Amino acid sequence: MLYNFAVLFGTLLAMEGVGTLAHKYVMHGWGWWLHRSHHAPQLGVLELNDVYLLALALIATALVALGKAGHAPLQWVGAGVAGYGVLYVLLHDGLFHRHWPRAPRPVNRYLKRLQRAHRLHHAVKGRSGSVSFGFFYAPPLAVLKRQLRARRQR
Repeated sequence: MLYNFAVLFGTLLAMEGVGTLAHKYVMHGWGWWLHRSHHAPQLGVLELNDVYLLALALIATALVALGKAGHAPLQWVGAGVAGYGVLYVLLHDGLFHRHWPRAPRPVNRYLKRLQRAHRLHHAVKGRSGSVSFGFFYAPPLAVLKRQLRARRQR
């Protein structure tokens, strides 16, 4: 049981790296055609960018199914991937983009830093020149501001 929780927690941690790389090189790369909707004004509850979340849900479901079919650790990897998706929806969509009817405001330093870093990410219009691609980790704000200034001077 402890092993299963270690796999679950390890997957949650690893997903931040996967999410950061996917955000930077896929969503702001060749997959910009889907992600562009996320950087545009919100018109409704859903956006084309949500296809990425659907893909994540399908991957998590497949991993859980494979785990149930005899590859036990994959079930917990799938649970970690699903957990990451749930946390993304709650924090990113709910807290940072305020897609919930009564979305709370960040109250601690960690959440405030994530929200400010996310605002800096969205400060750049378009696919190039953004900073802070992580969802649950953000470099210090001074570093991000310095990166933005350097990119604007190019």
